[in-house]
Amino acid sequence: MDAFKTSRQPQRDPDFYDADYEDERDTTEVPGGEKLQKVLAQAGVASRRACEEMIGEGRVTVDGQVVRRFGARVDPSKQVIHVDGKRIPTAPELVYYALNKPIGVVSTMEDPQGRPSLADYVQDLTALRLFHVGRLDTETEGLLLFTNDGELAHRLTHPSFGVQKKYWAKVPGPIARGLHRVLQKGVDLEDGLARVDEFRVVQEHGQQALVEVVLHEGRTHIVRRIMEQVGHPVIDLARIEFGPVKLGRLKPGTIRALSLKEVGDLYAAVGM
Repeated sequence: MDAFKTSRQPQRDPDFYDADYEDERDTTEVPGGEKLQKVLAQAGVASRRACEEMIGEGRVTVDGQVVRRFGARVDPSKQVIHVDGKRIPTAPELVYYALNKPIGVVSTMEDPQGRPSLADYVQDLTALRLFHVGRLDTETEGLLLFTNDGELAHRLTHPSFGVQKKYWAKVPGPIARGLHRVLQKGVDLEDGLARVDEFRVVQEHGQQALVEVVLHEGRTHIVRRIMEQVGHPVIDLARIEFGPVKLGRLKPGTIRALSLKEVGDLYAAVGM
């Protein structure tokens, strides 16, 4: 794939790749494990031959150690593998999805009141248990992530990791020229000061405006409460980005698997 293009290399002897070469410094070997190049290829990094070239070039690490041995065997369910400094999701049981949550859907896996819930959109997926990463209020649409990778889900939602979320909000206009400075400095809410990381006006039309709000905290209804506090109560709200993952053209009610690059970018965003 484009994220892991290989450089041009001289043709090597095919027998060399399978030679039982031992490096005494390599402590990552797992007897009976899978060949590293096979694990990378199955994860979607590139063809097995291209993955062998990456290994030979020293671009692959296992548990933080560069591995250049083509016959190296690893445990993809337990060991952490990086290519070009970016973590690769290799555990076969872990899955990652993006959903465009429609308005009117509650951000729970089941609702006692019988309202549409997230389970309606993920019930056909094969994972034993999926976590929805954060939540959106019932009247907000947009990007929600799902995974059964508990550590990643925890880090993505914990404020200490500072993962930014981007929203588009339709609000009453016009917007004062200096509002972005007010919001970045912070506004007082009933549960404390709230600041945005970025704010801009996307467009204004008549008495309405479309604004973009970027912030990394996840207090309940935070965007709506901030905008109401400064005199621009939200009319419509949608989350269009979660960290490095973008909503793009995903239609409301539609779910898709994240790409290898997106998952790697999520890992990088939280230091995994």
